[in-house]
Amino acid sequence: MPKAYVIFTESVKDPAGMAAYGRAAGPTLAGTGARLVANDSAPETLEGDWFGDTTVVLEFPSVEAARAWYASEAYQEARKLRQAAAETNAVIVTAAEPPSARG
Repeated sequence: MPKAYVIFTESVKDPAGMAAYGRAAGPTLAGTGARLVANDSAPETLEGDWFGDTTVVLEFPSVEAARAWYASEAYQEARKLRQAAAETNAVIVTAAEPPSARG
């Protein structure tokens, strides 16, 4: 089962609100197998237009684990804080499997 990544691109309007979101969202990751891969307030755009001023990447053991975390009641409470503090785009992407794993 391939890993999954949740990627947020955020245009932060209220830094204090985002700090509150971080404090609320962090504990919701406990027990999910997730890890923070990147939290960059100055991503370097190589091509095209990149949304927002902050990019966050979370790694999960599977797409199912990522979906379960995002839909969890605990995260929904934290999510409200983020939505009040920033405009956000969010996606789940599936990690590529090495060619040898595809059979």
